[in-house]
Amino acid sequence: MTAIASLSAAELGGLYAARELSPVDVAKDALARIDRFEPEVNAFVVRDEQMTLAMAEAAQARWLKGEALGPLDGVPVTIKDNLGVAGWPMRRGSAVASDAPFQQDAPATARLREAGCVFLGKTTMPEYGWKGVGDSPLSGITRNPWDVSTGPGGSSSGAAVAAALNLGCLHLGTDGAGSVRIPAAFCGVFGLKPSYGRVPAWPVSTMGFLAHLGPLTRTVRDSALAMNAIGRPDSRDMTAFKDMPPDFTAELDRGVRGLRIAWSPRLGGDVPVDSEIATLAHAAALAFEELGASVEEVDPGFEDPVETLMTLWAAGAALALRSADAATRGRMDPGLVAVAEMGERIDGATYVDALLNQRNALAYQMAQFHERFDLLLTPTLPLPAFAVGRNTPGHGRYGEDWTRWTPFTYPFNITQQPAAAVPCGLTSAGLPASLQIVGPFGSDLLVMRAAAAFEAARPFARVDAPIKSV
Repeated sequence: MTAIASLSAAELGGLYAARELSPVDVAKDALARIDRFEPEVNAFVVRDEQMTLAMAEAAQARWLKGEALGPLDGVPVTIKDNLGVAGWPMRRGSAVASDAPFQQDAPATARLREAGCVFLGKTTMPEYGWKGVGDSPLSGITRNPWDVSTGPGGSSSGAAVAAALNLGCLHLGTDGAGSVRIPAAFCGVFGLKPSYGRVPAWPVSTMGFLAHLGPLTRTVRDSALAMNAIGRPDSRDMTAFKDMPPDFTAELDRGVRGLRIAWSPRLGGDVPVDSEIATLAHAAALAFEELGASVEEVDPGFEDPVETLMTLWAAGAALALRSADAATRGRMDPGLVAVAEMGERIDGATYVDALLNQRNALAYQMAQFHERFDLLLTPTLPLPAFAVGRNTPGHGRYGEDWTRWTPFTYPFNITQQPAAAVPCGLTSAGLPASLQIVGPFGSDLLVMRAAAAFEAARPFARVDAPIKSV
């Protein structure tokens, strides 16, 4: 039989039903590989082997009785540290946060529990998810399995690492400025930022309307299965969709023939794009022509909305640190503290202008763009993973501000559109490149359908164990 370590969530259900494999077998295999790899990658901040095995045994009993809860019953999953899991701490990557058990499951966590998923643990993130790399005062440095001398990106850092190594099949992340797509790109996995509100959130993120929840997985189909569960409504989030989600697996095989697709290599900006990343992403975009779509190189035409982002981002950081005194802030990530202090200087009118007027103007511009094009393609990031423990690559091409090397992700948090990071090859150094697929608001199915068509034509590269650089 195929090694457990290579199996997807979509494959596990059939094997459970045929009694060729059990959820306990799968859980034990995942736990053993976490024990083996964790010293090298540091992807987990909470683990509870006793609880994991108890959940796996309960799932196994249901399959043996013919009473499985559905296709995800017994599938191992991980949850980012800023999402609630009843009985586990929720510290958001912060060493000063309480380590007391959280009392309730977040909506997405609850939906996975109801589906019978087996929780392997909570994954690492930078403090309060404030930046696009993977270190925190709580857990230290998380490393990229494709080359452990490089970082995995953030803020869903541990989730992307666990997805790349298949330490669990489904991995919950959050994305306020690229925090699902950035680590998905660096770690060579599929990452989806759904339309805002498609996946309910509670407690609400301090980043407000920028913050989306979504899955990171090795395959597009596994993300579709995850979305079928976590996209269900929850009354605790007043901004979330109230309708039941569609079946995200139903149209994955429809392909892209006849779609009008725009390819924008720089989103109209002057950001330097690494030559290998540019070549790999361009080739990926042209692959959609081979699949029957029309592809035209064209920019959406908007100015870089980084000021809008930072107004909202800094104000959110200020809210997160509102009760932290000077001594507490002295134990926190200095970069987070600096951003929070910036947010404390933003006046109310400036914040509301960014929240309402500037966001709406950009969203309207993109809505008009999508009247001409069904999808927009860009590189997910302009560079491959760089040295671990840094906020930026450390050279003049991108400066010292982490948002300067993430210009393709955050515009679509402002507009709240669905966007996915799709692996599209490896550089000569063996590091992943990624293509971003962006769709109109509400078109999550279309984005995933396009990603699935690309995956079928260009299967994603895999890493089975952490790689040490030569």
